[in-house]
Amino acid sequence: MTLERILPFTRTLLNDVLTEGDVTIDGTCGNGHDTLFLAKSVGKMGKVYGFDIQKGALESTYQRLLDAEQTAQVILTHASHATVKDVMDPEDIGKVSGAIFNLGYLPGGDKSIVTKPEETLQAVTDMLALLRSGGLLILVVYPGHPEGKIESEMVTDFASDLSQSDFQVLKYQFINQINEPPYILAISKK
Repeated sequence: MTLERILPFTRTLLNDVLTEGDVTIDGTCGNGHDTLFLAKSVGKMGKVYGFDIQKGALESTYQRLLDAEQTAQVILTHASHATVKDVMDPEDIGKVSGAIFNLGYLPGGDKSIVTKPEETLQAVTDMLALLRSGGLLILVVYPGHPEGKIESEMVTDFASDLSQSDFQVLKYQFINQINEPPYILAISKK
């Protein structure tokens, strides 16, 4: 058996909770791969909220969605993932089936622009309240740069302290790889 790599495993986990018509969130659109995956998963009757602090990331994401004819169900917002609860339609609160955040910096982008630990913790806290019962939040954590190391420790400590009567928390990590490889924190709301 070959273990799934980090990013494909996120999709395996999300496939288990997403159906057509669901509400989802991509907290860090980046180059749009996860946003497109979510859009296809929930279909035209679903909804995807996408966030990024970089205008170029949102432009790239929009073009990817446009090329795949998947723009109708996606709402892109040029803002931090920490604003998620302020942007969402009130009718969608408590109905989010799945969400994903890739923490760190935009692959191929300016590495000085990174997610901020305090904003990420705010976003994660808010996200847990937005999830439906059985909903899933996935954090792909990249501890391989200085800010990423701090953020990694903060979100892992936060997730470790979540009540097991309310949440299940999985850490998926390859521990024999060099250069502090990324890992997943998957938080399922009971």
